[in-house]
Amino acid sequence: MSNTHVINVQRREDEGKGASRRLRTSGNVPAIVYGGELKPVSIQLNHNEVWLASQNDWFYSSILDLSLNGDVQKVLLRDVQRHPYKQQIMHLDFQRVNENEALRTAVPLHFVGQEKSPAGKSAEIVVTHELNEVVIECLPKDLPEFIEVDLSELAIGAVIHLSEIKLPAGVSIPELKLGKEHDVAVVIAKHGRVEAEPEAEGEAEQSAEVPASKVAKKEEK
Repeated sequence: MSNTHVINVQRREDEGKGASRRLRTSGNVPAIVYGGELKPVSIQLNHNEVWLASQNDWFYSSILDLSLNGDVQKVLLRDVQRHPYKQQIMHLDFQRVNENEALRTAVPLHFVGQEKSPAGKSAEIVVTHELNEVVIECLPKDLPEFIEVDLSELAIGAVIHLSEIKLPAGVSIPELKLGKEHDVAVVIAKHGRVEAEPEAEGEAEQSAEVPASKVAKKEEK
């Protein structure tokens, strides 16, 4: 179960591009909360606080407590709009969650123990992480901030598939229900160096027998 993360918000009365632009100029971020039985509500958040929160995995994969003067609504972050080149968050979308209904969301994968594994210790092996996150299904109370993938026993040439990830209690991966072809690789340990093929013996002998002076004379002709 994830920790509690409280995000303070304020109701936003003015809407439209002009109002959003003024909000951003004043150091705030326009956002919306939707879902459930309540109507969508326009809100605003302090940009610096949101920016600091956005540097953590939990901001994207945990249940957040949006607090409006003590009135708390549990939500999931569903969309982040960023400025194309500035370190600025432009808009946020939050979806209300029902604690009694299962939800689907993506959570990050944290890989541990790779340097201790047989594959990790070999200089000739390249370990690639094919996925950095996975979509899971669970009740809000069971939502993990991340899923840990232990690579300490990763063997040379091994492949870890989606079905081999150890999941927390109450958590499942919906994609695995779609068939074996959806059990994709998560981690691959393969040889990274390809040795050059040896030259044919005849070519090697011929080049060794012909002196450089004779090669030069042939070229002059």
